[in-house]
Amino acid sequence: MKKEDIITIQITDMGVDGEGIGKLDGFTFFVKDAVIGDTVQAKIMKMKKNYGYARLMQVTEPSALRVEPGCAYARQCGGCQLQAMEYKAQLAYKAEKIWNNLKHIGGLTELPKPEIIGMDNPWRYRNKAQFPFGTDKKGHVVTGFYAARSHNIIPCTDCRLGVEENQLILQKILDHMERHHIPAYDEKTGKGILRHVLLRKGFKTGELMVCLVLNGRGLKAMDELSASLQEIPGMTSIQINVNTRNTNVIMGNELIPVWGKGYITDYIKDIQYQISPLSFYQVNPVQTEKLYKTALDFAELQGHETVWDLYCGIGTISLFLAQKAKQVYGVEIIPEAIEDARRNARLNGIKNAEFFVGRAEEVLPEKYERDGICADVIVVDPPRKGCDPAALETMVKMRPGRIVYVSCDSATLARDLIYLCGEGYEVKKVKGCDMFPGTVHVECVVLMTRVEK
Repeated sequence: MKKEDIITIQITDMGVDGEGIGKLDGFTFFVKDAVIGDTVQAKIMKMKKNYGYARLMQVTEPSALRVEPGCAYARQCGGCQLQAMEYKAQLAYKAEKIWNNLKHIGGLTELPKPEIIGMDNPWRYRNKAQFPFGTDKKGHVVTGFYAARSHNIIPCTDCRLGVEENQLILQKILDHMERHHIPAYDEKTGKGILRHVLLRKGFKTGELMVCLVLNGRGLKAMDELSASLQEIPGMTSIQINVNTRNTNVIMGNELIPVWGKGYITDYIKDIQYQISPLSFYQVNPVQTEKLYKTALDFAELQGHETVWDLYCGIGTISLFLAQKAKQVYGVEIIPEAIEDARRNARLNGIKNAEFFVGRAEEVLPEKYERDGICADVIVVDPPRKGCDPAALETMVKMRPGRIVYVSCDSATLARDLIYLCGEGYEVKKVKGCDMFPGTVHVECVVLMTRVEK
C-alpha cells in the first residue's frame, strides 16, 4: 500500500480526536470523519512504518451509530468531530475516553466506567461565539469559521451550536460592510478593518453583546450600524475592541464603548454574573450548572469548612461554594478575572469569598506557610495542561480532607491523580459532564479523600 491508494476498511475503534480507526493487512489506519462500525472507502494520505492516515471518500456501509450531521459544514469546519455520531454514542465514547485515560495513564484499573451527564438538547448551547471576517475570491466580505488546521474561512452565519440571534447580527454587519465598502482584515497584509466579531448571550436574562474587533479605533458609519443592531430584542451592549497587532490572538486589551452597558448579566442557578468581552465564562450555561452542582455535591460542605478554589477564573465555582462553606479563597493569575470575581461577589452580597491574584503554585504556599491558612477542602479547575507540580505539593502539605478536581483534559487529570494517590489520597467518585456536544471534549469531576493511616 502506498500514498494515493484507495482502500476499503472497517472502522472498529475511535481515537482521542474522534478519528475512526481500522486495520488492514497489519496496518492501522486513522480516518477522520469515519464512525465506529462504518465500512468506508478512503484514500491513503500518509504512510508510516506500521500505520497510516487516510481521507474518507465514501461510506459504503454506514454504522448503526451514524446520523446525518446537523450542520452542512461539519466536515469542512472540523470543529464538531462527532456530529455524524448519534448523541448517546457520543456520550459512550466520552465515558470510554475518560475511563481509558484513568486506567492507562493513572493506573486506576478498579474504577468503574464513569457516568456522563448529557444534554436533553445538544444544540444551540454556546453563549459565546467568535467569528473571523475575511474576503472571498470574488472580493465579497465573508464570515464563518476556519477550516480545520487553516485560516481559510468557511462562510457560515448560523452555527448550530450557537444561538439563533447570531445569524441576524452577522447579516446586519455583513450588509453594513458591503454598503459602505468596509474591508475585512487581511492577515497577510495587515490591512483592512474588521478582524472578528465576538457575540455573547445571557441565557437566563436574554441579554446580547456585540463586540467588533477592529484593526483601528472606529468603523465607518458606526452610529448607523449601532442603531440597526439595537433593533434586535435583547441587545444590551455594543463595543469596539482595538487590536492593531500582527498576531493570531483575537482580542486586544482596549475596549471602546459604543452603546449600552460594558457588560451583560447572566445567572448560574441563583448566582448573578457580570460578563464583559474579556471575561472568562463557561460557554455552555445549561451544563455549567450541572457541572458545578456535581463539584458542590462532591465537596460535601457542612458550613464550617475553609475552601480553596485554585484557578478560579471570575469566581464562578467560588461563589457556588461560598453558599455552603465558612470561608472560600480563590486564586487566579489573570488580574481582570479577579476584578470580575470580586465584583461578582459584591453583586451577590457574598462576603465570605476572598480572591488573590497570582499563580496558584506561588499564592498557595505563601498563604499556607506565612499566614497559616489551611484548607478543609480544595477545589481545583486547572487549564488543559493540568496542575503545576508546586501547587500539587502544597495541596498535599495542607492535608485537606477532600480534593475536588474539575478537569477539561482527562489525560492530564490522570497524570495528576498518580501524584495525589501516591501522597495519601484515593479516588472516591468520578463523573463526566458533556459541556461540548458534537465535539471530542468532555469535562470530568473527581472526588479524592485523604486516607487516614
